[in-house]
Amino acid sequence: MDVRLTAAKYIASGLAVSGLIGAGAGVGLVFASLVIAISRNPSLKDELFRTAILGFALTEAVGLLAIMMAFLLLFI
Repeated sequence: MDVRLTAAKYIASGLAVSGLIGAGAGVGLVFASLVIAISRNPSLKDELFRTAILGFALTEAVGLLAIMMAFLLLFI
């Protein structure tokens, strides 16, 4: 395999993994907002927690897609 192609694959997969930065920040924001919302209105804890878990799942899905793209770029 050509050295330039290998280098391009490594660079592309590294850039694809940089999408995890946004996913990590998003997860932090979701749970920070959950803590703030529960501290303001503790009676809505269960409903807020369900919504936060949904937000966490959607944010984490973006991170998993970034990892999947990195592996696809690296191994194909």
